[in-house]
Amino acid sequence: MHVRTLTGALTAALVVSLSLTGGQAVAASAGTADVSAAARVLTYDASGSAEFRSAVDRGAAIWNESVDAVELRPVATGQRANIRVLADNGWPRALPTTLGNGTVYIGRQAVDQGYNTIRISAHELGHILGLPDRKPGPCSSLMSGSTAGTACTNPYPNAAEKSEVEGNFGGLRAGRAPAARTGVIVD
Repeated sequence: MHVRTLTGALTAALVVSLSLTGGQAVAASAGTADVSAAARVLTYDASGSAEFRSAVDRGAAIWNESVDAVELRPVATGQRANIRVLADNGWPRALPTTLGNGTVYIGRQAVDQGYNTIRISAHELGHILGLPDRKPGPCSSLMSGSTAGTACTNPYPNAAEKSEVEGNFGGLRAGRAPAARTGVIVD
């Protein structure tokens, strides 16, 4: 969310500068947001993620730290979530329905084999954000998934992955919709 903060600070500085130099400036109220810079908020329900709840929350936080065009938030009580996160005994997988919506399974099979739970969570959330698997791949690529091996604990998207998510959701603000990826993505 660093770009939105920087944009707000620059806007405030411009208003003050124009006021001091005699230019005409119109101040916006503090509650007014720049619609073009607003992130699309997606909610997730991790109530069914059992022992992986903190890993899911951390995976969401990593995406929030990494991109500006979308923000993942826990769903409010009584609301319907865009993303359901469940724990099961299978292999981790994502079932996107449309961009930003679907179900993630944090499979115990991969965890039992030694894969990092936070990396799994961030990777599977990446699928919901529109990213495909990039196999085989190095540990520096979050979407390389299991091909990076159990020693890989990197839960952060690389620059290309961040850019793709920004494009997926930034394009929505610009009025263009990216192609939806649906189906089961098994990692």
